[in-house]
Formats: sequence, structure tokens, C-alpha cells
Amino acid sequence: MAHRLSKDFTKGNVWKQLLFFTLPFMASNALQVLYSTIDMVVVGAYVGTPGLSAVAQSSQIMNFATMVCFGFSNGGQVLVSQALGAGKRKELNRIIGTLFSLIALLAVALSAIILFGRAWIMDVMNIPAESYDYAMDYLVICGAGLVFTAGYNMVSAVLRGMGDSKRPFLFIGIASGVNLVLDILFTGIFRWEVAGAAWATIIGQAVSFLFSLYYLFRRKEEFGFDFQKESFRINAHYTKMITALGTPMAIQAGCINVSMLFVNAMINDVGVVASATFGVGIRIDDIINKISQGIQFAALPMISQNIAANKPKRAVQVVYGSWVYSGILTVVFMLSYILFGKELFMMFSDDPLVHEMSGTFIRAILWIFPALAVMRGSGAFIQGIGNAKLSMILALLDGVVLRIGLSWLFGIFFHWGFYGFVLGYGLAAYGCAIPGLIYFVSGVWKKRRVLAEDI
Repeated sequence: MAHRLSKDFTKGNVWKQLLFFTLPFMASNALQVLYSTIDMVVVGAYVGTPGLSAVAQSSQIMNFATMVCFGFSNGGQVLVSQALGAGKRKELNRIIGTLFSLIALLAVALSAIILFGRAWIMDVMNIPAESYDYAMDYLVICGAGLVFTAGYNMVSAVLRGMGDSKRPFLFIGIASGVNLVLDILFTGIFRWEVAGAAWATIIGQAVSFLFSLYYLFRRKEEFGFDFQKESFRINAHYTKMITALGTPMAIQAGCINVSMLFVNAMINDVGVVASATFGVGIRIDDIINKISQGIQFAALPMISQNIAANKPKRAVQVVYGSWVYSGILTVVFMLSYILFGKELFMMFSDDPLVHEMSGTFIRAILWIFPALAVMRGSGAFIQGIGNAKLSMILALLDGVVLRIGLSWLFGIFFHWGFYGFVLGYGLAAYGCAIPGLIYFVSGVWKKRRVLAEDI
């Protein structure tokens, strides 16, 4: 069986491999953020600030559900990478089939929770009255189509685990193109308002997912999965391993997004302008974050393969490379915020009140960037070696303890208002960055059992 979709990262120049493996991931992530970014730009232009606030708030809920599925997909990705690194290619079919079925079941369950609990969710979010109906439309439509979003992320995770960064870029490029055309058609021409943006997003993701399945089915021998009915049966052994890896990662992703719901609720009390400004700011921050996250996406399978192949020195080199590349991006992004921050906000909204408040957001959010640079290397290392429990602990510290706690401390207790909420949101990232750095530098990870031994 040929495996041309997979790459061997256990030999060759680490720095060069990391750079060229990273670039398509950066582009893919940028296009993925383009989904909701296009929604916000079009909605801001045709619906106004209430619609902008609605998309920003509902997107946070959908991000939570998507990231829970993403956590389990990442667990499967680590398993795929370590299986390849350990030379256990024959196990790929059962691992991939089990992951397919688990993610499908999880997506359906989360979709049902969103649809049946939508009223309660909206109340907890403290959605501004002007945005409530718009936000409900977006939540219902995107919630119903969650299986397509989860499916795309699952396929991409498997391909990342195999060392393929080009196909995910192809799939998301198709989705972004469809989303752009339909956004303008549904929202701008048909005047479906926020609902039009939601339909454009879901249809784009559905096209991307279905195309990816067709593409991989035609290349199933290269992919390593035969798409036979019996291959989709859930294997108990690999379910246990994926669950052990995926549950902490899903909790990690979920905690960060849950914390965002609480921060959003506190900011919504300030008013619709603050809500819209934070929504736009987080979208800009998400673009920057996702682009740099491409480094972590590339580093993770490289680390996994080398750890499974008993080449820890190469895995350490990957971390060093991640820090250097992330550091360069950090400088570029911080300068972009400082020099062109207001102009970035003007791309999303024509509300002068939002433009005025954007300066406050920028002054506070700049503190997050050094922490993100550190996390790209150490975070990939912790996940790549299979230490999902530590990832979960750090996520709880970041997402629950610090993100909510610091936002409340600065925003409410110190009466710093909007600036304090954003500052707390940014400083919370150090709850992951500093302990992760200490864990890597200390070398305690060398005593861990290699995950690939149980595959």
C-alpha cells in the first residue's frame, strides 16, 4: 500500500522541514478564520452594529462546540502521527475509522444540545436586546450544520497527523470561496441579514467537507483508509486511546471558549458598542492567533513522530524552531497592531464609536503576544508527546481561573471597565505559557512512557 500522503519527519533538516510544513497551515488557518471574518465584514456593512454584535456572540458559542470536536480530532492526530513514527502503518485504517465515527457522534450530540438549549444559552450570554434575534438566527443555522464543521476539522487533523499540510489548504480554500460568494448573495443582494451569513458559512463548510471525502475516497490507498463500511466500526482499544488523549484536549479547548462566554457576558453589560468592539477585536486577534497557530499545527506531528521513533533530540529542535518562527511573527503582529490597529477595525465596522473604542482594546491586547509565542513550541510539545492531562490542567488555569478571574479583577473590582476586561483576557495566556516552558526546560518529560508502545 502506498502512503504518498504521509511524510517522514524522523530525518532531514528540522528547521527547513518545519518552515515549509508550517506555511500551508498558516494559509489554511487564515482562510478558516476568513469564514467568520467575511460574515462580520458583510454583516457590518449591510446590517450594522447590532448584526455585528450578534455574529460575534453566536460565533463564540459555535467556536466552543467546534473546539470540543477539534480536541478529540487532535487526539486522533497524535495517535496517527505516533503510529507513523513507530512504523505501525497497518493500524491507520482502524484508527482513522474509529475517529471518523466518534467525531460524527460527538457533532450530532453537540448540535442537539445547541438547538434544544438555544434559549438558555442566549440568556447566559446576556446578548444585547438589539442583537438577540439576529444572534438566535445565526446560532440555530450554524448549530444545525455543526457536523460539517466537525467533519472538515477531523479530516484535516488526520492529514496533519500524516504530515500533509497541502490538502487541508485546498479544502478550506474551496470553502472560503463558496462562503464569500454566498455571503454577498444572501446578505447583500437577497437581504437575508444575519441568517444569510449563517447559511453562507454552513454551505461553504458542507461543500468543503463533502469534497474532502470525495477527494480522499479517490485516493484511499494513499490516504491509508479503505472507506469500507466495516472500517467505520468503533474499535474499543483505539476509542480508549483517542478518548484518553481527546478528552483533556476537548476540555482544554472548551474551557477557553467557555471563559470567552463569561468575558463576553461581562462586556455585554457595558453596552452594544463595547460588545461589537470586543467582537471585532477578537476576530482580528483570532486571525493573528490562527496564523501563528500554523506553527503549532506543524510542530505537533513532527514532535509526535520523532518521540515515537525514539529521537527526542529532533523533537527538541522542533520546539526551538517553533519559538524562533513564532518570535518573528510576534514582532510583526505587534507592530501591525500599533501602526494600523484602528484601520483594521475600520475594515469591519463603519461605526465611529467602535473606532474610538478600538484604541482601548489594542492597548490591552498587546500583552498577549509574548505568551502566544512561547505557547506555540511548548504547547505542541506537550500535546505531541501525548501528555494531554497537563494540557488540560494548563487550560483550566488559563481558561477558568485566570481568564475569568483576571477579567473580573481588572474590569469590575478595579473598575477599569472595558480595558480591564480585555487586559485580563490577554494576561491569562501566561497561565499556559510559563508552566509549559518550565515543563519543557526541566526535562521531566523524558521519564514518560512512549504512547506508540500501546498502538
